[in-house]
Amino acid sequence: MMTRQVTDQKHVIRSLTFLGLLLSLFAFFYLRAHPQILAVGGQMQGLIQGLGVLGPLLFIALQVVQVIYPIIPGGMTSVIGHIIFGPLLGFSYNVIGIFIGSLLAFGLARRYGSSFAKAFVSDATYDKYIAYLDRKDGRFFAWFLAAAFALPGFPDDFLCMVAGLSKMSLKRFVWIFILTKPATLYLYTLLSCQGLTYLLRLFS
Repeated sequence: MMTRQVTDQKHVIRSLTFLGLLLSLFAFFYLRAHPQILAVGGQMQGLIQGLGVLGPLLFIALQVVQVIYPIIPGGMTSVIGHIIFGPLLGFSYNVIGIFIGSLLAFGLARRYGSSFAKAFVSDATYDKYIAYLDRKDGRFFAWFLAAAFALPGFPDDFLCMVAGLSKMSLKRFVWIFILTKPATLYLYTLLSCQGLTYLLRLFS
């Protein structure tokens, strides 16, 4: 019964992720035709600023959801935050949202166990990363998690769940996040923003 439930959850998550990818592609081509929407002082920035304090709160909530339940690529939402709120506030809201989401992913996996984590990835991916927990009493995984947060190409959000399944304390998890994630998040967001700007100009 539990296996069937996990399988059903995987189907829902993959369907929503695919839908999010389609929405992201649509957004890219729409922005290519209407680049002024995301420009400084543009329509999107005016709309968010018009919401007052609710604007940042909604954006932070979106980033929290993105960590646990990725529908739209997280890199895209980080870039949007950078453009709408500016480099400093955008970075702050990105870090706050992703930090809260990472804590929730960690806590939910610790509370509900492997069935929760398995719902978000394939069995092969789950088996691949869960194997790191068996090396050197978890010390290896702590270093691996730090490297994954600092370097591109790793499923950071899922690794927060794997950390929740490990013996790692919440305090250690928080310190690993603080020491590795913010700096690299800022760098990747800045590079992604420049890359998106280049692509919009290239295809315009």
